[in-house]
Amino acid sequence: MDQLGFARLQFAITTIYHFFFVPITIGLAFLLAIMETIYVLSGNEDYKRLIQFWGRLFLINFAVGVVTGLLQEFQFGMDWANYARFVGDVFGAPLAVEALVAFFMESTFIGIWNFGWDRVSKRVHLLAIWLVAFGTMLSGFWILTANSFMQEPVGYKMVHGTAQLASFGALLTNPQLWVEFPHTILASYLSASFFVLAVSAYQLLRHHYSDLFKFSFRLASIVALISAVLVIFAGDLQASHLRTSQPMKLAAAEALWNTTSMHAPWSVFAIVNGRTQKDYVQIQIPDMLTMLAYKRLSGSITGIHQIQAQYAQKYGPGNYIPPVAPVYYSFRLMILAGTLMLAISAYAVYLLKRSRFSEKRWFLKTLEWSLILPYLANTAGWVMTEVGRQPWVVYGLLSTARGVSSTQSVPMADIVLSLIVFAVVYGAMAVAAVYLFRRYIHWGLDPTAQQPELTDEEMFLGGSHV
Repeated sequence: MDQLGFARLQFAITTIYHFFFVPITIGLAFLLAIMETIYVLSGNEDYKRLIQFWGRLFLINFAVGVVTGLLQEFQFGMDWANYARFVGDVFGAPLAVEALVAFFMESTFIGIWNFGWDRVSKRVHLLAIWLVAFGTMLSGFWILTANSFMQEPVGYKMVHGTAQLASFGALLTNPQLWVEFPHTILASYLSASFFVLAVSAYQLLRHHYSDLFKFSFRLASIVALISAVLVIFAGDLQASHLRTSQPMKLAAAEALWNTTSMHAPWSVFAIVNGRTQKDYVQIQIPDMLTMLAYKRLSGSITGIHQIQAQYAQKYGPGNYIPPVAPVYYSFRLMILAGTLMLAISAYAVYLLKRSRFSEKRWFLKTLEWSLILPYLANTAGWVMTEVGRQPWVVYGLLSTARGVSSTQSVPMADIVLSLIVFAVVYGAMAVAAVYLFRRYIHWGLDPTAQQPELTDEEMFLGGSHV
């Protein structure tokens, strides 16, 4: 591990941790807005207690997400100073809009929503949570605008060795943005729906306010199924776009070492050896990769070795092959988790139609454990996206090795020390977040009531739990 390795490790750990909370925040705000709309239209005051319960969990998630997110931009100037200088003029616009418009918008209306239950009218209060939901989505849009530039640089010009913004409109119309943004938002709705399903299942198993948690269970099941189906289509569009925007990432995701014929199979599973550059025990579906990439049954997919030769000629000598095994397996882990969520949500909706979901205790217990699926899918998707872009930090423009801070400005010892400090602080935040989540989940709809201590079996990480 050299300085570059530690800098990458630190950014990966802090970003993955932050991304645990972002999709739940975006999706839960949307579900809260739907719940409150039903509450206002129906006039059922019991729904208010349910919304406040989910609101408390949303606020915990939002608070931890904000704190962990603040560190990301600081790292640009600490460990990645050369990268910050290179893209600062381009990144400045979308990140400034995200902070000054989207983040302040959602923070302001979260305050109105949280403290305004008996201070503003129901319709104003409802408008506040819809603006929160819109603000979280808008915040994601601007962050992904910046990330899309790293994946597919557009709207820039090179001046004295740095990228400067030439067209803000080009950033907003970046093809990568419009395949990445829908996939991320729909995945957020799916993630939050499974969060609600898992917690609702926990309450239903213990017969806590069953009628109200049946309502949240129904809503989450329907949103989860719709989101799971749409995520597949959005993900398919994003994967197809890789054929032209990042062919090396597509080849690495399939462990495709050499160019295929006009009928490329899709690798369901294989044992990938990056050192020998061979795949073993392959299970394949004929023609499927061609179909996914071209939406027809004929079309060749360029292999890793051929793309390496093209890049060496285009960019100069060097190794342009990303770590193939992590990209390959993370892609399949994401697909597996997404498929399981589709199957579970479809079965949940099926039970809804038969009004028998509360009788299936085995299924409710399965739903408790299914909470891990969206976290696995989101993390695996992020790893595939970012690791698959290597060795570039800005694709085709700036290598990751050139983006890291110099050893003179930021010694490796400082990076290691900050990594240790961040690990300790983030670990403490994780303990606090888990403690608050399990307490409020166990307390249910009345957090002010005297509650018994949790048993070992009801701890968050053991026994029958969420």
